[in-house]
Amino acid sequence: MAQALSAPAADEIAARDAAKLNERSAQTITLAVEGMHCGGCLRKVETALMNVPGVAGARANLSARRVTALVKGADVNSVALIEALGNVGFKAADLPIDRIKPLEGADDALLRRIGVAGFAAMNIMLLSVSVWAGHGDMSPSMQSLFHWVSALIALPAVAYAGQPFFRSALDALKAGRVNMDVPISLGVCLATAMSFYQTMRGTEHVFFDAAVTLLLFLLIGRYLDQAVRVKAASAAANLLGLRGGAATIVDAEGKTSRVAAHKIVPGMRVLTASGERFAVDGRLVEGAADVDESLITGETTPRAVSQGGRVYAGTVNLSGPVLSEATATDQNTLLAEISRLMLAAEQARGRYVRLADRAARMYAPAVHALGLITFVGWMLAGQGWEMALTAAIAVLIITCPCALALAVPAVQVAASSRLFGMGTLLKAADGLERLAETDTVVFDKTGTVTLGEPQLVDPDAIDKAVLARAAALASVSRHPYARAVVRAAQASGLSVAALSDVREVAGFGLERVSNGTSERLGSAAWVGFTAPADGRSGVYYRAADGSITLLAFEDRIRPDAKEVMETLKAAGYRIEMLSGDQKPVVEAVASACGIDTWTAAASPADKIHRLETLAAEGRKVLMVGDGLNDAPALAAGHASLSPTTAADVSQVAADGVFQGERLAPILEAIAVARATRRMSLQNFAIAIGYNALFVPLAMAGYVTPLIAAIAMSASSIAVTVNAVRLRTMKLELAP
Repeated sequence: MAQALSAPAADEIAARDAAKLNERSAQTITLAVEGMHCGGCLRKVETALMNVPGVAGARANLSARRVTALVKGADVNSVALIEALGNVGFKAADLPIDRIKPLEGADDALLRRIGVAGFAAMNIMLLSVSVWAGHGDMSPSMQSLFHWVSALIALPAVAYAGQPFFRSALDALKAGRVNMDVPISLGVCLATAMSFYQTMRGTEHVFFDAAVTLLLFLLIGRYLDQAVRVKAASAAANLLGLRGGAATIVDAEGKTSRVAAHKIVPGMRVLTASGERFAVDGRLVEGAADVDESLITGETTPRAVSQGGRVYAGTVNLSGPVLSEATATDQNTLLAEISRLMLAAEQARGRYVRLADRAARMYAPAVHALGLITFVGWMLAGQGWEMALTAAIAVLIITCPCALALAVPAVQVAASSRLFGMGTLLKAADGLERLAETDTVVFDKTGTVTLGEPQLVDPDAIDKAVLARAAALASVSRHPYARAVVRAAQASGLSVAALSDVREVAGFGLERVSNGTSERLGSAAWVGFTAPADGRSGVYYRAADGSITLLAFEDRIRPDAKEVMETLKAAGYRIEMLSGDQKPVVEAVASACGIDTWTAAASPADKIHRLETLAAEGRKVLMVGDGLNDAPALAAGHASLSPTTAADVSQVAADGVFQGERLAPILEAIAVARATRRMSLQNFAIAIGYNALFVPLAMAGYVTPLIAAIAMSASSIAVTVNAVRLRTMKLELAP
């Protein structure tokens, strides 16, 4: 008979049911966060979101630069979260779910398998060492017990940890081909099965440890390779978050509201404040602005935009509030097109087949044939299936492609360590191999050949009082030239205090009126001066007494740029420069560096087209660039490098990044890449020589599976020792 519940108990159950319902109605919102670099940033981001009413939890991912919030209730949306992060100094953008799912958990499964294989390998090795150390003294029953414990650990570990290789091998066989994973899977499975059979028989020769340890090292290598791929895909998705994220919409009645950028449609009017990014492509309908387009073009000089002028998503409004009319949807902006160009170029380069993979095409069938010949030969000799299978397993273990698989990675690790010590970080698994094949180097200009930051020319020649007063005016502006003036004044030891009542006029400059007199900082026309046609870029300061001073700027060329170009030419490389900047500036830099072939005013698509033209001519191009506009070209080049000052997406698109103000790391990277290729071929020779020596012995029955495992390890050590030499070799870039 049912018993009636008391009122408190019923209330408690109702509250629990409501909580469960509320939990089911919760949703997650994922944001791409810009500028999250350390654990302190991570905690700050999570705390800011947790302080938003309706947010039940927040978890930030530092490597992916994302944060996921658990939101309960319909009152909290992505706009509120973006604004909360903006209040603590982080720009964020909504990341639609279709861009997140392909990246979630891409390498979690591999990490779990590595953990299982590592745990199993350590414990089985301890048991094996005990058996080996107690050989002759250990009773057969104790030895059998140790083998059974090893089997209990190894069987589930192999079944779980080996799944990536087993699935890959099965897919290859279904497609009528073989790959590296086929001999690996065959060797692991046969070794495990034969060990289990020998354990059941009570014999002393089992090799569970070899099978599990092999899986462990192969899983580690696969995880590192996949981590790079996931990071690249994550950065490509985050690129679309560089749009405004949220925007202020003005309706027909003049009322404003905040909406997510991906909900904007053509025709909507968008209000963009000073210092804010434009959320979508559009045209100005009210106001004028200086627009920082460095994100798109890579150039530091802002562009003046008046009514009717075009503005692009991701660029920054440096002037006062302006009203624009959207002309494109979220997915059809120039920024989105750059993202698509980069992904398409990356996929095209992804079809490149590495040296180790090419070798595997010939190696894997040969291994299978040798194993089969061994088994059939021993069967025909009348030795029985057990002896035949043991000999075949020994052949498979001897020929297990560990040395072959390590031939390239071992050298790459040594090369990466050497380059890292010199300030260059390599990321792509096959980047060194492609870099060694290049014969043409194409440079971006701003931020690559030059340092990408305007600097005041000869500040010591400017009167200190004038420089201090100009810096006081400039301190209220975000314009790159204004910030350069402030930096120069501070570097000269001057105290810079921001002035009040300063008016900024888009496209002209800054003005302050005091006691009936005005002082201005800006263009020549703004201060009433006729500028000489000498090609110099800069601003003019007009003091209250009417005196005018030119503040000229230059984008300083990297100190060793000309020397690097001459070295590359002497080594037989063809040199070009592609830039989005204007012709006079590009021509001047090219002339100063000794670059004969250059292109100005190049868009991202123009750069890709030029690289495709060079490729059609049979050239293998090393692309060196730093801006967002260079990311598609970096992905399209046969190989690519980027300075550490580059945009995040450019660093991810590139095969490697280099530090410092000098271009010399490019020469070192090419020299190391060439040496890496030579030593990789040497390692292949070592691996083939080892197989030529031991395979006949294994086929003849002179090598047991245990000896085969030791020999296999010895070959791996040999290629590793050879690779380590690269760290201390003296290298020069020669023709």
